[in-house]
Amino acid sequence: MGNSTQFSYFILSAYFDSGNFKYLIFLTFTVLYTLIVCSNILLIVVICMNRSLHEPMYLFLCSLFVNELFGSSSLFPFLMVQILSDIHIVSASLCFLQIFCLHCYGGVEFFNLAVMSYDRYLAICYPLQYNTRMTSNKTAVFIGLTWISSLFLCVIMISLSSTLQLCGNIINKVYCDNYSATKLACSDITANNIYGIIIVCLSVFGPLMLILFSYIKIFKICFSGSGQTRKKAVSTCTPHLASLLNFSVGVFFEILQSRFNMTSLPIVLRIILSLYFLTCQPLINPVLYGLNLTKIRILCKNLLFTVM
Repeated sequence: MGNSTQFSYFILSAYFDSGNFKYLIFLTFTVLYTLIVCSNILLIVVICMNRSLHEPMYLFLCSLFVNELFGSSSLFPFLMVQILSDIHIVSASLCFLQIFCLHCYGGVEFFNLAVMSYDRYLAICYPLQYNTRMTSNKTAVFIGLTWISSLFLCVIMISLSSTLQLCGNIINKVYCDNYSATKLACSDITANNIYGIIIVCLSVFGPLMLILFSYIKIFKICFSGSGQTRKKAVSTCTPHLASLLNFSVGVFFEILQSRFNMTSLPIVLRIILSLYFLTCQPLINPVLYGLNLTKIRILCKNLLFTVM
């Protein structure tokens, strides 16, 4: 074990001197964050205010949009402060809070997408029994489990990481993440590594297996069913698959950067790749579902024209 201590702050070393361009970067992130907040709140309000949308699919979407607000609010205000700052230091408590929030966001996103795929499987494969199989109580239970399980997994992760004795406090990123903080430890991190494998299996591979099962069943029905069944599947599953693919690619980029030496890539590209799943997903989801789902699109138009 090297010289260890309990640091009260971390240094984020991925920031670089961008001169006056920092104001343009700040403005860009401000616009992005404003768009994310406005679009997601719009869809949440539309779903909550219209009883015709109080169906499982739309309630799961509402949970998804709330999570986009949660994830983006855990990152964007922090980034905007750091962009304008000359010294990129963050307190240890705030750093671990951000780690907790961002990992919760990722877990909820995968769990939510998995539940939505299961809901589509029931709606397409068992249309006559759908209302008895996916009741309002079951919908509430699924949404509750999606959030509670992610929070519980992240509480354990943070309790393991925050108690480690560290040999350094420099994180080579523009935000805090668990793997980067754990790499600084001097003490034994076997428990952290084992739990890391467990949390990946439960919050990533578990949901992906459920999604794979659901879509195998859906594709079987589509190939053997009527044209109306295929049309229904395409209209409701296309935005879900696009959202899943976008988020999975972003998470893959982040895992790739964390686990392998990517210093050969330009620093700007590395920053963009690390921010991809945290910035694009909250912006893309409202567009995907708002434009592709007819009922939401019509109600959004009506609400906007009424306000104007």
